[in-house]
Amino acid sequence: AGRIAGLEVLRIINEPIAAALAYGLDKKEGKTIAVYDLGGGTFDISILEIGDGVFEVKSTNGDTFLGGEDFDMRLVEYLVAEFKRDNGIDLKNDKLALQRLKEAAEKAKIELSSSQQTEINLPFITADASGPKHLTLKLTRAKLESLVDDLVQRTIAPCKAALKDAGVTAAEIDEVVLVGGMSRMPKVQEVVKQLFGK
Repeated sequence: AGRIAGLEVLRIINEPIAAALAYGLDKKEGKTIAVYDLGGGTFDISILEIGDGVFEVKSTNGDTFLGGEDFDMRLVEYLVAEFKRDNGIDLKNDKLALQRLKEAAEKAKIELSSSQQTEINLPFITADASGPKHLTLKLTRAKLESLVDDLVQRTIAPCKAALKDAGVTAAEIDEVVLVGGMSRMPKVQEVVKQLFGK
């Protein structure tokens, strides 16, 4: 792909090393780094060592079925349940409504990384014999965190396995690099801090 773009490809590096380079960590000698990457579809944890400007991947682990989309779907399920409770209408089989709910869930999730509360407002989400129905709901960061807590907790076991495979303890990690959109979520940052102490 690099050659097609007209670039001279000297060598290819893997994602965790690219993340560490992006954070300028190649200038830090004799450090052990954890790269915690929680993206849209997958979770990866890598333990790297830097010495003489060279990165060595000591271990890697993760969950190929855990990412931001899972967090979005958990919120969509909650919105569908709340709407059904309030209106008696199940939106699960309404493709158009589900698409709007997914977009609203992702937007709300992002907003709740920087604020304590947001409002989901989807006018004309569906209609029945009595007319159009609207979905309006206040969502707090605490509620979102309670909905996705088990998903965040699922990142812990791969982290512990990566530490074990690398032969290091959490206390021996000098720096933690958070990568991926989901790592902006305060609950994720809190769990990483509890696990690595930084």
